[in-house]
Amino acid sequence: MWNYLYNPASEEVQITAEIAEGWHLYSQHIDNELGPIPTSFEFQENPAVQLIGETVEPESIKEYDPNFEGDLNFFKDEVTFVQKVKLQRPTTILGTVTFMVCNDVMCLPPVDELFKIEIQ
Repeated sequence: MWNYLYNPASEEVQITAEIAEGWHLYSQHIDNELGPIPTSFEFQENPAVQLIGETVEPESIKEYDPNFEGDLNFFKDEVTFVQKVKLQRPTTILGTVTFMVCNDVMCLPPVDELFKIEIQ
């Protein structure tokens, strides 16, 4: 489950994934030659929004993943990704998060989830 919010004090979009027990969500930074889809964020063009830098994530877990037979970076339980922004005026930020989750036995197909953050 994903939650999206804008923190006006830090001028950040905070995108939080709540990950079901026993499952893991892949980092944005993985060796894609092994197979899983890294988490990624795409923000729609908006003249009222300037993205500052890249979307940042906390330090991930790096462990052997039996599904792909290699060491991969991922998150368990919960993770918050942060995108710094500079706003010109109240607006709506639209975008897509692409992600893939696996447990120790199987993976679910990658998902593209649209998000909408209304900023007053």
